[in-house]
Amino acid sequence: MSIQTIEDTTVKAFPAKPAAVIAFTARARRRFDPLAIAGKLASALVPPIIVIALMLVVWQIACSSPTSSLPPPTQVWNEAYDLIAHPFFDNGPQDIGLAWRVLISLQRVAIGFGLAAIVGVALGALVGQSIWAMRGLDPVFQILRTVPPLAWLPLSLAAFRDSSPSAIFVIFITSIWPIIINTAVGVRNIPEDYRNVSRILRLNQFEFFVKIMVPAAAPYIFTGLRIGIGLSWLAIVAAEMLTGGVGIGFFIWDAWNSSRLPDIIVALAYIGVTGFCLDRLVAAVGAFVTRGTTAK
Repeated sequence: MSIQTIEDTTVKAFPAKPAAVIAFTARARRRFDPLAIAGKLASALVPPIIVIALMLVVWQIACSSPTSSLPPPTQVWNEAYDLIAHPFFDNGPQDIGLAWRVLISLQRVAIGFGLAAIVGVALGALVGQSIWAMRGLDPVFQILRTVPPLAWLPLSLAAFRDSSPSAIFVIFITSIWPIIINTAVGVRNIPEDYRNVSRILRLNQFEFFVKIMVPAAAPYIFTGLRIGIGLSWLAIVAAEMLTGGVGIGFFIWDAWNSSRLPDIIVALAYIGVTGFCLDRLVAAVGAFVTRGTTAK
């Protein structure tokens, strides 16, 4: 039997089937699932709420004794209710709500930290890019960064002769060091392939800084910024206690001089929540810019 006869017999016995039709369906849209969203919110909010409730119970029990030197939560609520319920009241230059005081402190932090971010990234890039700059500047940075923030305050008051710029300088000099150090580390860790590409494309120093250096070192830069914003908030509260004004730091010092411990506790809560929000804000911006890449 020839090969042709075998092929004809096979075709008759097993007729060819039509090609299968593949149906392309539209991509399934994500459905709004309120139960899933509620579950995620509960998993994120319930644990800290339980911990805070337990801390308040322990605090209430520990400070309920008449001989206790600290007020319990119930006393704080009763004596500082106006500060808690009305954070935006304004009865005059020195009689304003805690929210306004926090905003005034945040203005100083924004100026000092903004200047520190600009100068710190520039100096960090210089130290990380140049071996001679690293040898000359790194020892100086390591010495200056160990100076406590408030140690700079008398010098800044003597130089600026005003409390507001002095507080801004303290913020600047406190927050700049982690930005410089982390930026320098990030620049030194840029892959050599990136540098070779810049040479092939004949990028100048400014183009290399904008297009290659900053994007490659961004995870390290935002790590330094995140540390710096926390130090800035710590520094402004401490500086305002000594320089005066209407910021949240001076409010705590004034409340202490007036023996208003409940007011101090409420102000501390404002400070903690604000610091937490600042940290999360910088972290969110860093995650967006770096697309979730972290420093290694």
